[in-house]
Amino acid sequence: MMAEPRAKVFDYSVELGADGTMAIPDGAGFVPPSEWTADHLLLAALLRCSLDSLAYHARRAGSTSLASASATGRVTKRESDGRFAFVTIDVRVEATLDPPAEEPEVLAVKAERDCFVGASLTVKPHYEWRLR
Repeated sequence: MMAEPRAKVFDYSVELGADGTMAIPDGAGFVPPSEWTADHLLLAALLRCSLDSLAYHARRAGSTSLASASATGRVTKRESDGRFAFVTIDVRVEATLDPPAEEPEVLAVKAERDCFVGASLTVKPHYEWRLR
């Protein structure tokens, strides 16, 4: 009997210093501006992951992508358990594909599906994709 193939594993590590510096091991660190909360950083991580996922699938389809994105989220008490959490997240992506994709909606579905930050959230982000 053949063993099942092992899933890929991606390990990440981030350090947060007492002075607010965020760093990856053996990498450069940065201090986010004081106005940036963990909530903003989560939305930024979702955007970065979504654009990286889009770029990956565009490359596989023979295109490059130049993209920007924005996200808004609402935190309040969840009805299910009374805990504060993101209850809605809206993501808007604008991208130019070169050459244009034959089926841009297929790329959008794959990019959304394969963004593991979005897949890790309890609330499912709502995406609006504008791919040209």
